[in-house]
Amino acid sequence: MMGSIRNGAIAGVAGGVVFGILMAMMGMLPVIAGMVGSASPIVGFGIHLMISAIIGAGFALALGRFASSTARSLVAGAGYGMFWWLLGPLTVMPLMMGMGLGSQWTGAAIGHAMPSLMGHVIYGLITGFVFFKLNTPQRA
Repeated sequence: MMGSIRNGAIAGVAGGVVFGILMAMMGMLPVIAGMVGSASPIVGFGIHLMISAIIGAGFALALGRFASSTARSLVAGAGYGMFWWLLGPLTVMPLMMGMGLGSQWTGAAIGHAMPSLMGHVIYGLITGFVFFKLNTPQRA
C-alpha cells in the first residue's frame, strides 16, 4: 500500500511538472502563489508541485486498483483530472481567495476556465500513465 501511495505521489509530480510548465506559459503561477500571499511564480510552482504530489497519492488510493492497463490508467487519470478541475479551480481555490462557494460555477466562469480543464486532463493522463508504469512489475 505504501509503495502504491509513493508511486502515486511520484506520478503526481510528473504530471505536475508538465501542467506547471503549461501554467507558467499562461501566467497562472502567481495566482497559485496568491494562495499563500505571494506573487512569485517560483513559489507558485513549488506549491503546485506539492499539491500535485498529494493529489497523485490520492489517485493511488482512489483509483489505483483501476490502473491495471495503459488504457484503463489513462481513462482513470483523465477522469481524476476532471474531478480536480471541478474541485480545485472552480470550488476550493475561489473559497480560499474569499470569492464564496459557487462563485465560479457560472457558464461564463466555466468557459473562462476551459484552458485549466485541458491542463487538469493532461495532468491526469500523465499521472495515470506514470502510476501504471511505476506500479507494474518490469519484465527482464
